[in-house]
Amino acid sequence: MRLLLILSIFSIWLFANDLNTCKGCHPIIVNEFENSMHKKSTIKEDKIHKAIWDKHPLKKKGDYTCAKCHTPNGSHSGITCLSCHTITNIKKHSKENENIYEKRDKYLYSAQKGMEDKKVVYKEESSWLGLFTKTVGSPYHDIDYTNKIFYNGEVCMGCHSHKKNSHGLNVCKTGNKGVRENGDNCITCHMPKVEGSATNIRISKKHAFHGFAGVINKPELLSKYIDIDYKNSNNGFDIIIQNKAPHNLMLQPLRVAQLRVTLTRDGKTENLKVHNFVRILGTKSKPSMPWLATKVLKDTMINPNEERVIHFNKELKKGDKIEAILGFYIVNPKMIKKLGLESDKKIKEFIPLKRGYFVVQ
Repeated sequence: MRLLLILSIFSIWLFANDLNTCKGCHPIIVNEFENSMHKKSTIKEDKIHKAIWDKHPLKKKGDYTCAKCHTPNGSHSGITCLSCHTITNIKKHSKENENIYEKRDKYLYSAQKGMEDKKVVYKEESSWLGLFTKTVGSPYHDIDYTNKIFYNGEVCMGCHSHKKNSHGLNVCKTGNKGVRENGDNCITCHMPKVEGSATNIRISKKHAFHGFAGVINKPELLSKYIDIDYKNSNNGFDIIIQNKAPHNLMLQPLRVAQLRVTLTRDGKTENLKVHNFVRILGTKSKPSMPWLATKVLKDTMINPNEERVIHFNKELKKGDKIEAILGFYIVNPKMIKKLGLESDKKIKEFIPLKRGYFVVQ
C-alpha cells in the first residue's frame, strides 16, 4: 500500500501543472490564483496579450518570444504554482532578467514569518517502538523558507523588472526599487495579507493574496498607495495626486490613467477638464507597436513617489463639493479598434482606482 501511495504522489507531481494537485491542501489560494493574470497569462486566456502577439512579426515564424514569462513551463498552461515557487535566483541582464529554477523534484521555496531559517523536509517519525508514527512536512513537496528573494520581492524581478526591444528601448520598466528587505515591497503590495487560511492542514487567520492585485484583478487593494487631496487658491484650485508606489502609476504602455473631476454647486454638477496620464512609444513622430518603437514620444505618467499637482481654473465658493476620481483604461481607447478588441466591454470601461470627496469650507 505504501508503494502505491508513493507512486500515486509521484505521478501527481509529474502533472503538477494541474491545479487540483495543489487545491487539495490550498483551496483558498488556488481559487484566488485561478482568477489571477498569472494564471491567465497565455494567448488563450489573455485577449490583450493575444491581440498584440497576433500582430507581432515573429508569430509567422512560430517563435513565441513571450514564453519565458507567459508560459514558463514549456506548455500552454501559462504560469503555475511551480513557475514561481521553484525560482532559486534571478540572473540580471541588460535586456531582460532571467529566472533560475530549482532542478530538484518536489522542492519548493516560499516565505513565512518566523520560519526564515527553516527547511521542512517530508519524513515519517516513529515512536513507542514503531507502534505510532507521525509525519513532518507535506508528502507532495519539501519546502525551503530560507530564500531571501521570497521575502524582499526580488523573486518578481525575473519577469517584472524591465524589457528592452531590439532597438534598446525599455518597453516596460518596473525597476528594482520595490525590492526591499523591510517595509512594503512587490510582494506585500501585490500579495497583501487577506482573510483565510493558507492551507487546510495548518490553519492560519490570514494568507498572502494569490490573485496578485493589479489593474485587472482587485485594483482596489492597491488604492491605499495613492492619495488624492485638493487645495484652494485665488485663481482656482489644485487636485494633488500622490503616487506612493516605487514605480510609475501605470507600467504597461497600453494603459491610460485618467483624472475626472466634478464640481457641484447649488445642486448642479459640472464636469471639469479630463486629464490623461500616458506613456506613448513610437517611431519617428508616430505611435507604434512596442517592438518597432525607437523612443518615447510622450510621457505624462505619474512617477514613483511623485506628488502631481493638476490645476483647474475654476474659483470655488463656500459649500462647493468636489469629487475627484483617478482611474484607468486597461487599453488606450485609441488602440482598441486597431487591436480588434472593440467587442470586449470590459476593455473599454473606465475603471475607478481612487476617489476623493471635498467640501469647500
